[in-house]
Amino acid sequence: MAEIKTSVIINATQEKVWDVISDIDNEPKFWKGTKEVRNISKDGNQISREITIAFRDQKCLQDVTIVPKETIKAVFTKGVIVGEKILTLKDMENSCELEAVWDVKLSGKMGMFTGIIKKHIKSGTEQALQAIKEEVEN
Repeated sequence: MAEIKTSVIINATQEKVWDVISDIDNEPKFWKGTKEVRNISKDGNQISREITIAFRDQKCLQDVTIVPKETIKAVFTKGVIVGEKILTLKDMENSCELEAVWDVKLSGKMGMFTGIIKKHIKSGTEQALQAIKEEVEN
């Protein structure tokens, strides 16, 4: 599994950051690796969805769990990616920290390329967190 952990300090309230990141249908705006999102079902804070990723336009299924103002956990249940991505929001004095942690690998025979995609995921995550920061702070 490729573990990736990165974070950004955002000069805004936890609520303001949460308003942006909890709109998970808007994910492709910030996460360039996610091209399209299609919700399949929703039950409270549990969402099943299909995403199209930039890697060869592959479709992946995700189960997303939202803990309001704290975490968004996306578990990849089917597709070329296996594992999870967790966004955590930590309140700080006059700001907050947004952390992204990935624990993923490519499935099946593609698994040998996990190390190669780790760099792309890390770079894309850093870009996404920076784009979220800019959106919230402006």
